[in-house]
Amino acid sequence: MNVPTIETANGLSLPVVGLGTYLLNGAAGVEAIQTAIHTGYRLLDSAFNYENEGAVGAAVRNCGVAREQLIVTSKLPGRHQGYEEAIDTISESVYRTGLDSIDLYLIHWPLPRLDRYVQAWRALIEARECGLVRHIGVSNFLPAHLKRLVDETGVTPEVNQIEMHPYFPQIEALAYHREHGIVTQAWSPLGRGNDLLDNPVVTEIAAVHGVSSGRVVLAWHVRLGAVPLPKAASPSRQRENLDLFSFQLTDEEVGRITALGHSDGRIAGQDPATYEEL
Repeated sequence: MNVPTIETANGLSLPVVGLGTYLLNGAAGVEAIQTAIHTGYRLLDSAFNYENEGAVGAAVRNCGVAREQLIVTSKLPGRHQGYEEAIDTISESVYRTGLDSIDLYLIHWPLPRLDRYVQAWRALIEARECGLVRHIGVSNFLPAHLKRLVDETGVTPEVNQIEMHPYFPQIEALAYHREHGIVTQAWSPLGRGNDLLDNPVVTEIAAVHGVSSGRVVLAWHVRLGAVPLPKAASPSRQRENLDLFSFQLTDEEVGRITALGHSDGRIAGQDPATYEEL
């Protein structure tokens, strides 16, 4: 399946839809990820804390698709944000995958109370310069965090991966990222543990286009310029989540979906100003 791409400021060509791999572990995880690759996914999102970098790497090494066609992402955990620890952890991530390098590496959360995310960013810059990783970015960073990284290092993240879905549409963050040349990726793009896919606005629009609610929500992300990373293990769901380009949402439909956002729309109250994932 041919998926359009978006290019980061440093020249990384990202498919506009990727595969979230959280909970895709072990042999079953390898099988699910390989199935996704054969379905057409080229962007695979992992993290040190997911404990599945090995599964992702095994799937990539054994899938039969050329390595240069696949983009492997991982993330630095909060407990290893000190500069030296970060360098070692990035190296460990690469070793776990069994690949020569990781294509995109992110700081998982800013953890501002610990105040080590600038150290961690300097480590990512060093890891890119020495070839451990090819491109670097962040996850769950607020504009103030992003500004500080640029002010203190002169290097802008290529990507910021944030919680984004119609109940928490992140319009201000999208605008900030666009202004500063940062690609927005969306984790939990379909919501999680809520009624989003059964919301009457979403189901009505889905019925008009003859598609599932999930496809409508993912198409909404793409229309807004974000890269959703839905997690799916079953082949049928993987195909469905990738098939977003046979229909087109209208501007009015996009607006109606965006209007579903509300102030307490976060899935689990994970505010990057205070949340800590170590």
